[in-house]
Amino acid sequence: MSDVLSPDAALAAEIERLKAAFPKTRELYREVCALLFFRHGITPTANRLYQLVKRGSMGTPTAVLGEFWTELREKSRVRIEHPDLPADLGAAAGELVATLWSRATASAEAALDALRAELEAQRVEAQQSVVAARDELGRTESALEQRTAALLAAQVEIRELDKAQAEGHAQRQALEAELARIKAALAARDRELVEVREGFSRDLAKQREAAERAEDRLRASEKRALLEIDRERNTATKLQKELDDATRRADRKDADHRRASEAVQAQLGDARHQAGVLQGRLDAVQTENLRLQAEMMTLREAETRAREARPSAASTGVRKTPRPARSVRAVPTAKPATRRKKAV
Repeated sequence: MSDVLSPDAALAAEIERLKAAFPKTRELYREVCALLFFRHGITPTANRLYQLVKRGSMGTPTAVLGEFWTELREKSRVRIEHPDLPADLGAAAGELVATLWSRATASAEAALDALRAELEAQRVEAQQSVVAARDELGRTESALEQRTAALLAAQVEIRELDKAQAEGHAQRQALEAELARIKAALAARDRELVEVREGFSRDLAKQREAAERAEDRLRASEKRALLEIDRERNTATKLQKELDDATRRADRKDADHRRASEAVQAQLGDARHQAGVLQGRLDAVQTENLRLQAEMMTLREAETRAREARPSAASTGVRKTPRPARSVRAVPTAKPATRRKKAV
């Protein structure tokens, strides 16, 4: 609502003040007539006065209005009195002055009306400015409320983001600690795996050396057996077959041993278990080798006994007597294998 009062509202407010200041009805009507005519430029009428004051009867504003106009005419009449001035000339001069006064009053009223119109235009413009300012103020307040709500939402979002960032930082620290622990465990396992590989390589090298020595001894035994078996074709054929069988068994054992070694190399993660398996297989090979050597010694003893049993081989028996000494030399070959087994 505008703070600038309309003309009717301003007039009603002034009349209310006059009612409080002039409790008598006739005095109140006279003051309202002066207010309408002189301040607001409105010609008072009996109906207008009664509508504004609403006191007494209809005759009261009519009588007061007549007295007002009479008093106004008396005051507006100009009397020029001079001792030497004739009466008709004085009256004519008074009428002239009254005419001038009327014209001046009309001009003043016209100027007053123009001023009132200008003031009214300024009032309307001021009202429009106030309305526009209030509209702008409303829009500004709405925008401010929206910005305040957006600011509050942004603050809430910032707090949530700070909380999420703190949680993420804590999770990151925990993950970094877990990652460091896992890296340390992996490094320890890598070192342990390297140690296991080195131990397995050493054990495998030892086993290869032992197998090569066993093969060398086996080859030497085969050569000695061939030289001895060549002297007796019949017995040599049998011994050769048995030796071939023993060689094939040794080859199969050696092939099994090599396949087991390759399987052990492929399964580095279970090095200790595979090393135990290889140890068991090596023990079996060594046992088989000892058994073969014992069989060969048994065969040689049987061959010796067979040669001694022949009646016509006396001289040959003399040459065969040193052969048990060779067989005796084959016995100590098992002892290094036993010592290697204990070392492994």
